Amino acid sequence: MSEAMTNLRPQPDDVLVQIADYVLNTEITSTEAYDTARLCLMDTLGCGLEALSYPACTKLLGPIVPGTIVPNGARVPGTQFVLDPVTAAFNIGAMIRWLDFNDTWLAAEWGHPSDNLGGILATADWLSRTAVANGKLPLTIRQLLTAMIKAHEIQGVLALENSFNRVGLDHVILVKVASTAVVTAMLGGTKDEIINALSNAFIDGHPLRTYRHAPNTGSRKSWAAGDATSRAVRLALMAVKGEMGYPSALTAKTWGFYDVLFRGQSFKLSQPFGSYVMENVLFKISFPAEFHAQTAVEAAFQLHPLVRDRLEEIEKVVITTHESAIRIIDKRGPLYNPADRDHCIQYMTAIGLIYGELTARHYEDEVAADPRIDDLRAKMEVVENPKFSRDYLDPQKRSITNAVQVFFRDGSSTDQVVVEYPIGHRRRRAEGIPLLIEKFKVNLARRFPPKQAAQILSVCQDANRLQAMPVNEWVDLFVI
Repeated sequence: MSEAMTNLRPQPDDVLVQIADYVLNTEITSTEAYDTARLCLMDTLGCGLEALSYPACTKLLGPIVPGTIVPNGARVPGTQFVLDPVTAAFNIGAMIRWLDFNDTWLAAEWGHPSDNLGGILATADWLSRTAVANGKLPLTIRQLLTAMIKAHEIQGVLALENSFNRVGLDHVILVKVASTAVVTAMLGGTKDEIINALSNAFIDGHPLRTYRHAPNTGSRKSWAAGDATSRAVRLALMAVKGEMGYPSALTAKTWGFYDVLFRGQSFKLSQPFGSYVMENVLFKISFPAEFHAQTAVEAAFQLHPLVRDRLEEIEKVVITTHESAIRIIDKRGPLYNPADRDHCIQYMTAIGLIYGELTARHYEDEVAADPRIDDLRAKMEVVENPKFSRDYLDPQKRSITNAVQVFFRDGSSTDQVVVEYPIGHRRRRAEGIPLLIEKFKVNLARRFPPKQAAQILSVCQDANRLQAMPVNEWVDLFVI
């Protein structure tokens, strides 16, 4: 006979407790973290504004049921939508991620921590409008930035040594987890309620990465984070209403997350939660491209003047890269849609060599029909340099190195152009900030009249004024 299992509720899993303690009790004191979070807020919403130019994105936005009215609802920047916070989180999250142009974190797991802004901003705006309607004080942008720093930290620290992609799970699981913790705290949740919400976030069904990889790459990768952060808001709202949690959601033998989905391995937390991730986050500044290819595209830009008039003479192009890039974006064969193309290192490098630039429009069908692109892709070899792979994982470097060299039929070749750190890296932050501000200006101009765009920019560049501003008043600046 089998031995009956003892039905005693254990204490909550330690990882859940550590996250809840961090969200509730850790004071963020890093000036650099707040300065970077301000830039991140600007850049992230700017990416969302650019996405509003693409019908493939906007068709998914708005209320689930047309005509729905939500008192004190959350606004969706750049639109006239007023929605419940769950739906608003999806809308904002989908906008942010649509063009693969917001920030990035690279470690054992990859991801985009600013994806959490969908749930954070929707919740903060709704809470602020509700507070004002009831004669109470709204949240400030300082509180919003604190929530961003903590969501970045939860997602990023969990990603440092825990590879969800190795077990086939998509990185947006970490968006759901981080957003759930932070949003539950924003709603006034207790430590126990945050733990309950987190346990449900881990128990949830989780997306497979197949929509990011051949042969299934598709547009779900552009709304998956919106889906995750909106689900987090839903779970947080349930938790503060008293919905129960599951204390050993991770560690339960046979039925817990570790045994079912993580090959029996427990999470490794290599450092305490603080503000490390926001301080070191990677910005995509100059062009929208999956981050493992950013330096390859920069190298291609440098080579463009040398090859643009000799494309027909090219015998081969060698892209030397790191292991993660090979696993994610080394892709041969047909590319079926923009989502397919912006996750192909050969396509992105070809665009850089041919055009000397890379914008979102270069992923669209009209540009992709240029026969030179696939001709050049067919001549490309992608190889790993083990040193590049080691430096990618080295916490003192976190480089994302790529090298590109072009060989011609006459036996000549270009130099190998090596780019170790992309312009959005912390090591190039001083160089990147003016370009990030310019990117934000361009994105504001896509959606707003000059006076309104100038007002938004003025507020965002005044750190003290911005941090003191009520969230709802700041979001009102983005209503069109």
